[in-house]
This record gives sequence, structure tokens and C-alpha cells, in this order.
Amino acid sequence: MQTILGSGGSISMHLVPALSVFNTGPVRLAGRNPKPYGNEETFKMDLLDAASTADAVAGSGVVYLLAGLQYDTGVWKTDWPKVMDNVIAACVKHRAKLVFIDNVYMYGLVRGWMTEETPYNPCSRKGQVRAEIANRLMDRVKKGDLNALIARSADFLGPGAANTFMHPMIFLKFKNRKSAQWIANDKVKHSFSYTPDLGKAVALLGNTPDAYNQVWHLPTSKDAVNGKEFISISARAMGVDPKYSVLKTWMMRLAAPFNKLAKESLEMAYQYEHEYLFDSSKFESRFFKATPSAEAVKLTADSYKGVV
Repeated sequence: MQTILGSGGSISMHLVPALSVFNTGPVRLAGRNPKPYGNEETFKMDLLDAASTADAVAGSGVVYLLAGLQYDTGVWKTDWPKVMDNVIAACVKHRAKLVFIDNVYMYGLVRGWMTEETPYNPCSRKGQVRAEIANRLMDRVKKGDLNALIARSADFLGPGAANTFMHPMIFLKFKNRKSAQWIANDKVKHSFSYTPDLGKAVALLGNTPDAYNQVWHLPTSKDAVNGKEFISISARAMGVDPKYSVLKTWMMRLAAPFNKLAKESLEMAYQYEHEYLFDSSKFESRFFKATPSAEAVKLTADSYKGVV
């Protein structure tokens, strides 16, 4: 059994078909309201409940933690440690391997390329939470009773990746023939991880025995584009004029008292004010190369036209 905790997101839709390559046992999709993509088993559960989590993991050889929580710092501080503790305990109890899909918030502002060796130096409250739960997981690995790995990606890009700022601010705007928006600074390069690559990569890592007990950066092309280039490629693919404006950080600050998403996003604006460069050389040198950035942007834009 291979179990996905928190199915239904941008990676799981690509992970599920990728698992078929490995002739694994049944695939279980577990969550509050799991929906199958095909013939997968579904299991209703609550990651905040230890017994429910243990029941969901029972019988699993590999567990993938893909859960996303409400984008609220207070919720993250309270719930993420509980989720991690419950999943670790369940995997130890049932002797299941754990693959945790993580982001880069714990690195903070990095001048240059982010690698697996980049020290944790969070400059946001959400980054502090991510550092805490990553350390909890790897500390348990060091104790020797859990086989686990952390798989990190840059910001998501790809068909079906609706939980990104590009979905409402670029692709849906262009689809409706409206002007798009970029965040903070359109002149700096920003790495994006293409979700079809991520699904395939997570399946590979989960089913590669010697990939465990370490951190991996998931395949992300090093030919990062800046905001203006991203907009241009998207507009060309969707057959519209590349009209856009830049939502400056000071604008987000003004909106924060009246807009919860703006308030919660403000502390992460540094990721778009400065270069955001993600290095996945370790993964790519062993497994496969990431989809080039311009191609990934075009394929995502095409998906909004029903091309893919």
C-alpha cells in the first residue's frame, strides 16, 4: 500500500499516475474528503487526530505527506506541529516510510542558489514553523526508528496548480482577456517547479530505497525567467496582449488591514522582491532533468485553453 495524506492537490494529481510505473500495491488517498482519480482506495481521516492518522497509515509501505493547511500563521503554529507529530507516530507504529513534501520558507532570504545544504534562516513566522517541523522530522530520523525524506520544491507551476498566485492573477486574467498582475518586482528571476515533473519525481524518491534519510530538491530548471518574461510567454501562448501591472509590496501593506490573504502574504513578499533561485542538481544528476522554464510556462498557459 502507498498512502497519500492530503490528496487532491497540485502534486497528487500527477503522483498517482506516476506510482503505476513502480507496480506498487494499492494506492490509498486519505484526507477530510478524498476523491479518487481512478480506482484508488479512499479513506476519510483527520491529520489533527492521532488515532485517525494511525488508522490511515495502517498497512502502508510508503506514506506521502502532501497536506496543505489554511494559509494563516496562527493555524500553522498550532496545527503543523500536531500534524507532523501524528504522522511520525503513525509511520513509526506501522513501520512505514515517510516522504514529506516541503517548501523553502525555512531558508529565508537567500542570496544566490538554494541547495539542500542551505542553512535554515527563516525571516518569516511561517518560515519558522516550517523549520520547526522539518527539524522534528529529521531529528526522529537520526534516532533510527523512522525512514523518511524531505522533498522540497520551489513555487508550483503547472496544469491544475490553482493554489498559486499565477492562477487568478495571470492565467485566469488572460483567459478572460484582462490585464494580468505580477507581485513585487518583475525584473528579478524566480524559479518555478513544474508539477508534472514533481509528481514523477516524488514517486521515484518514494520507491528508491537509498533516497531516504536525507533532503532532496525536486527537479526545477535552472533557466529561471523573470516576471516580465513569464508574462510574455504566457500571453503569447494564450493569444493575448502581454498587458500587466506590478502589485508592489507597499500596495499589499495598504491592503493588509482589509484583506486577509494580503496580510498573510505580506511577510513572504521578499521571495518576489529579490531573486529566488532553486538548485535541484542533486536530483537531476541522478534521475532526470526538469522541464525547461519557458516550456513549463507555455504548457501551463496552454492548459487554460484546453490544449493539454
